[in-house]
Amino acid sequence: MQILLVICLIGAAIGSGLVAGIFFAFSTFIMTAFSRIPAEQGIAAMNSINVTIVRSPFMALFVPTLILCLVIAVLAVIDWRGGLSSLMLVGAAFYVIASFLSTIVFNVPMNDALAKVSGNGPEAIELWATYLRDWTWWNHVRTIASLLASVAFVRALMIV
Repeated sequence: MQILLVICLIGAAIGSGLVAGIFFAFSTFIMTAFSRIPAEQGIAAMNSINVTIVRSPFMALFVPTLILCLVIAVLAVIDWRGGLSSLMLVGAAFYVIASFLSTIVFNVPMNDALAKVSGNGPEAIELWATYLRDWTWWNHVRTIASLLASVAFVRALMIV
């Protein structure tokens, strides 16, 4: 069980750290760059990213990291080890709730709404402005949560 735990913690630390880095790129320069181009071009670029990402290696990182976090949470509960188990649960919660679930609940519906819009009419421009603000805010949440999950898993590895 110890070897399984260490492997899961290493995988989750790396996975959540990589996910944090991807989200960080969007939060710090990709969305800012999109805000500087005309709405029609920004919408087209983001829609292209949203179609591409679900067929990319990102999904082979994002979903398996979720699975590792769920395994870590179960291991923490069935073999409670005080502070170690607490770190494991905190890391899993940050990733599962604030990173993965917030993606499903907030970012994906915004992406779906954006996919229905094209052109540069007033409706598209208004939606794009709202999308940039709200999507980026939730992306900041995902970035910080994924990073905190990675930190919690690394800290747990220091205790194991």
